[in-house]
Amino acid sequence: MAETREAAPAALPKGFRSAELGWPELRRIPHPPRRVPLVGDVLGANVRSPLQDSLKFGKQLGPIFRRKAFSNEIVFVWGADLAAELADESRFAKHVGLGIANLRPVAGDGLFTAYNHEPNWQLAHDVLAPGFSREAMEGYHPLMLAVTERLTDRWDREEAAGRAVDVPGDMTKLTLETIARTGFGHDFASFERSRPHPFVTAMVGTLTYAQRRNVVPVPLAPVLLREASRRNTSDMAYLNRTVDAVVAARRSGAGGQGDLLDRMLETAHPETGERLTAENIRRQVITFLIAGHETTSGALSFALHYLAQNPEIAARARAEVERVWGDTDLPAYDQVARLRYVRRVLDESLRLWPTAPAFAREARQDTVLGGVHPMRQGAWALVLTAMLHRDPAVWGADAEVFDPDRFDAKAVRGRPAHTFKPFGTGARACIGRQFALHEATLVLGLLLRRYEVRPEPDYRLRVAERLTLMPEGLRLRLERRAPVEAVPRTPAVRAAD
Repeated sequence: MAETREAAPAALPKGFRSAELGWPELRRIPHPPRRVPLVGDVLGANVRSPLQDSLKFGKQLGPIFRRKAFSNEIVFVWGADLAAELADESRFAKHVGLGIANLRPVAGDGLFTAYNHEPNWQLAHDVLAPGFSREAMEGYHPLMLAVTERLTDRWDREEAAGRAVDVPGDMTKLTLETIARTGFGHDFASFERSRPHPFVTAMVGTLTYAQRRNVVPVPLAPVLLREASRRNTSDMAYLNRTVDAVVAARRSGAGGQGDLLDRMLETAHPETGERLTAENIRRQVITFLIAGHETTSGALSFALHYLAQNPEIAARARAEVERVWGDTDLPAYDQVARLRYVRRVLDESLRLWPTAPAFAREARQDTVLGGVHPMRQGAWALVLTAMLHRDPAVWGADAEVFDPDRFDAKAVRGRPAHTFKPFGTGARACIGRQFALHEATLVLGLLLRRYEVRPEPDYRLRVAERLTLMPEGLRLRLERRAPVEAVPRTPAVRAAD
């Protein structure tokens, strides 16, 4: 039973709350061996890959464990039963901490970084949710096709010249252009640049700095991160200037396309009549430009890696594209959802490497997790999505193996709820998940139909961490395929396909 005490105030303290403040029986939770006094669990740790370190410790220590760095201790959860409890919205809510809170200087009370008690989260969610309706998605589809054509033009040139393509770099260009054009009517001209757009450079800088803040003790940050802090200030200023220019152009009369930016500027809450403030609009645009492309580019990059490594899976996915789309040059919106096996490829990639690899949950009231671990109100745990997705009790002894058939309809029905969480959980789960899934499935279908993708012989998957995950140094060789001739189409796809 949780200990009896007076309820904490509704507006819980902001910032990092170490585990000993919220877990009265913390000693029951295992931690790595060889803990060093004052500095914590630093032996064998790599500050550049804290998530992958945690996966390693999770395998050793079990479904709930803790790690300490200096004065900050974190409880990690990955067991499916415990993660399902944490997904219970009546007992737990999103916790904004760690790297997410470190993004608040630039994203503020945007949808991703708002604290639960801040009113702008609900206001923005209610105003913007219709921007991801079926009708809205159908409107975005032609722009997604147009941006993908810019990618394939680039890849055609690289293939003709015999050069391998930079997959993470090009997927980042693709997804940035897609969210910028569909959501805000803006063209970054990413494919006309030899280097990443400065917006991408600034974005990566802010994400990397936020992650570094997690592993540097607060008293030492002014010394150890002095130069990084200056760069971060410059990066945030660039992001703000870029977004301010986009918004100013729309206010001056450019655009007016009924997109997300129009909704932010012109739509009042349907019940209260409230509107987003200018400051909050800036924060929402930054949130969408970052979150709307960073995770999808990673998901596409991992999927292309696995397709290149598994030619039999790529051939099966390609056969589905040719059967469903036939010789249609530009697939219609409805045809994308019929790519059931391609979607399985994407889901399996997100299972092994969810590009948003963890999410934090906090107790709404005093409670007991798993019948064993008391938690005070406000106590929180970090759910390791990448480890939850490898729980052998759910995914089997071969959980490390890439197998899209884990996501056929029968297999999905046979799994417990809350075991696949690439977009977070609950009311604060990613608002744009259907946008991301449609975009990624469409792009994979178009690329599979156009190219054979082959790995470079010596490449071994390395995962870069910057709050999100991305395959590092991934380059693929392309072979242009002949145009598709008319293929008889099946009138329907079985639910089990």
